Amino acid sequence: MKKLQTIQDVVTFINENHLVFLYVSQENCSVCHALRPKLTELLKHYPKIKLREVEADKVKAISAEYLIFSAPTLLFFVDGKEYLREGKFVQFEKLANSIEQVYSFKESQI
Repeated sequence: MKKLQTIQDVVTFINENHLVFLYVSQENCSVCHALRPKLTELLKHYPKIKLREVEADKVKAISAEYLIFSAPTLLFFVDGKEYLREGKFVQFEKLANSIEQVYSFKESQI
């Protein structure tokens, strides 16, 4: 998974893509390391969603800009607006259903 290194990279990435998924993690977070492969696998079914990781301990401004208080935090943006937010204990079936609803609608428009 590619990583964004600055808050400006994050803002630009969100604004330049229709469907964006940000995975906000921290280096010493065991839950973060466990969720990453599950999220990557899930998003393989949605090739138009652009996925990037942001390490909150390296890009400290991410917390203030997007009100992130814990890791991992999963953010799904549609046309630059936050549509979905999940943290720590992610229910992947629920997440997949939410993504599917947006994806099937947006896919016809992109």
